[in-house]
Amino acid sequence: MGEYDSIRTGRHCAFLMHVHLVFVTKYRHRVFGDRYLRRMEEIMRSVCADFEAELVEFNGEANHVHLLVNHPPKVAVSKLVNSLKGVSSRRLRQEFPDLVRHYWRAQRLWSGSYFTGSVGGAPLSIVRQYIEQQNRPV
Repeated sequence: MGEYDSIRTGRHCAFLMHVHLVFVTKYRHRVFGDRYLRRMEEIMRSVCADFEAELVEFNGEANHVHLLVNHPPKVAVSKLVNSLKGVSSRRLRQEFPDLVRHYWRAQRLWSGSYFTGSVGGAPLSIVRQYIEQQNRPV
């Protein structure tokens, strides 16, 4: 069974839905160090919990982050992304005043676009390994 041991159930459904998300900073500026990424992971775990989703894996580099999220079918990926980007941008700006210089025009940390890919073709272990192997700054 392996991968199917983690099937989640709702009132009228059973599901195993994972999505790989990538968020890029505005203008690809190199913003993040390890302390920012550690706090961002906590923030994003909290947002996912609010959506009854689970942040399975998180990592990033100086100008982008990768997330592997297990989410229920009632959660629209676009709504989850909007909340993840908005809440993380706002909280990081509040908690790290030194980051404000990286917030371009209209106080935006993130680029307006994002990547999302449904995960199912590749084994989840391979996607997790890819995210873990990002060159996280020190």
